[in-house]
Amino acid sequence: MEKNPQNDLVYPGERVDDLQNGLYVIQNPEKFCFGMDAVLLSGFADIRQNEKVLDMGTGTGIIPILLEAKTEASHLTGLEIQEKSADMARRSVRYNDLEDKISIVTGDIKEAGSLFGAASFDVVTSNPPYMIGGHGLQNPSMPKTIARHEVLCDLEDVVRAASTVLVPGGYFYMVHRPFRLAEIITVMTKYQLEPKRMRFVYPYVDKEPNMVLIEAKKGANSRVTVEKPLIVYKAVGEYTDEIYDIYKPEVYDKRNHDGQESSEKQKL
Repeated sequence: MEKNPQNDLVYPGERVDDLQNGLYVIQNPEKFCFGMDAVLLSGFADIRQNEKVLDMGTGTGIIPILLEAKTEASHLTGLEIQEKSADMARRSVRYNDLEDKISIVTGDIKEAGSLFGAASFDVVTSNPPYMIGGHGLQNPSMPKTIARHEVLCDLEDVVRAASTVLVPGGYFYMVHRPFRLAEIITVMTKYQLEPKRMRFVYPYVDKEPNMVLIEAKKGANSRVTVEKPLIVYKAVGEYTDEIYDIYKPEVYDKRNHDGQESSEKQKL
């Protein structure tokens, strides 16, 4: 398919963003555009060959599209409750000719078990709403409010659903806010998702972390590794080398070329 932003897949008010890896995503600035948290989560998730992946709260499908470029997953599914966002995600999938690799399903995270069945995915990812109910400034745009605030689902809903659809030994990857870390760990262990790997993201080396990336394994023993800090900027408007590396398509696949698992998963 010719990558032409004027084609029928792109509606008025929308734009086509080049992901710099041969793929594109359709976005509407009036609704919600993906941020760095989605990109960092896609770089943190360690997807093995032929695994089935579910991204819960997929929005415009950015995480499945990024994961398709950097992993050897057998199939990726995005679950999104907002039909307009889900439709945009489907059009992005079609724009990239990825209908055989990525499916977008309109539905509620709380109903993931009934939609897909128990133990139906090897990996689940999620970039859920960070803010509790009325905490923080709510955006007057409902799509943005739903994406940022726990309006339609909360942290426990997300974790419960992930545990339900994961196979025993499956992995859950999530990006969230550090100020909710104690709650996150408590809820994960409640649903047999044991945190195994964690990384804090700092905007600058001398600032507090504003994101945390977490890997949890279903039914695992208790042991967590805290990785070195990830620093986003080395100066105002200038990304660190590691952030540039995460964006590079040639470092997207974290496995060896012979298809072996990463050392982290082999050890845990």
